[in-house]
Amino acid sequence: MKRADLERHLRGQGCQFLRESGRHSIWWNPANRKVSSIPRHREINDFTARKICRDLEVIPPG
Repeated sequence: MKRADLERHLRGQGCQFLRESGRHSIWWNPANRKVSSIPRHREINDFTARKICRDLEVIPPG
């Protein structure tokens, strides 16, 4: 999955970009105060994308 597609999905679920950190971007879900990091690669493995969504407690991309 493209990183831009994952970020678009997270924004649609109400998550927000928090900050950059090393090789990752930190995103958070203000509704439940959960935080997760997204690697700064063009392609993100589907397993990793599902794990990020699980960490933020949002539905995984379809």
